[in-house]
Amino acid sequence: MAGTYKTSPVRRRIDRIMAALGRRGLAPAGVSALTVVGRRTGEPHTVPVTPITVGGRRYLVAPYGAVGWVHNIRAAGEATLERGSRVERIRVEELTPDAAAPVLKEYVRLVPLVRPHVAAHHEADVSAFVAVAPDHPVFALTTVG
Repeated sequence: MAGTYKTSPVRRRIDRIMAALGRRGLAPAGVSALTVVGRRTGEPHTVPVTPITVGGRRYLVAPYGAVGWVHNIRAAGEATLERGSRVERIRVEELTPDAAAPVLKEYVRLVPLVRPHVAAHHEADVSAFVAVAPDHPVFALTTVG
């Protein structure tokens, strides 16, 4: 069973710091700053994310489940992704569990920090990731203009 992800004041502070470092290109392991417009407030919200490339295509994975940025990006369909001097507008397409499973498996392999939150072992067969994929949304990224 995967661990439950709960935000806390400490975690929110860490996320703000990591997003700021991502914007400057100083965060570790490819962490970038994702800015998406809030679905209720219309205000921009920025969180740290770690995009990955699988099979030549880029993806965003929500290892902690359908958290705030997931709801917002589902509503907006697009966002801004920043790392260092690279700022890009992106559109997203949410994948089905079958399509998401190999991406989720690779993400869990590459980002050990999230392993306690995904109920499939990083060395498990892809079928184990199909089963948990509905709990961990995966989005294919397309750069806009």
